[in-house]
Amino acid sequence: MIDTLLLNIVGRLTALANDPSGIIGTPGGAQAPPATDVVAGAANEIANIAQQPVAEPAGLGGILPMIIWVGFLVVAMYFLMFRGPRKREKKAKEMQASIRTGDNVVVTGGMFGRIADVGEDCFVVEFGTNRGIRIPVLKSDVLGIREPKLTPPPKEVIEEKKS
Repeated sequence: MIDTLLLNIVGRLTALANDPSGIIGTPGGAQAPPATDVVAGAANEIANIAQQPVAEPAGLGGILPMIIWVGFLVVAMYFLMFRGPRKREKKAKEMQASIRTGDNVVVTGGMFGRIADVGEDCFVVEFGTNRGIRIPVLKSDVLGIREPKLTPPPKEVIEEKKS
């Protein structure tokens, strides 16, 4: 939009500079006023400016901040996508390696049980109050060592205010 406006101004100034009378549309013969020389110079200057390409920033001034920003994003994505899950996996592996026979555990389904036997890639877990049900469970399915709370929470006695 600005380009078309500049070209329109340049066209009008060029027409004014080429008219020997200094007045557009009037037949020649009159002496051109000295203002037309100024207008012609301005028209040529505007035409030169409009035709020049836009200069790019020189050197690393424009690219260095972008490289720093991309580097920051790569480091942030590393911590968010790779480091956090690796730390959680390492912690889970350590917990699973520390489980021994007789420990009470909770599995991913939310069921509590006691470890009856430890295998290479699974635990044999006893479920139920009489411990008669033994099911092999993958080590990755054990969430942690935890005993269930089998007693109900104490009921609060609500005293009614007599008014």
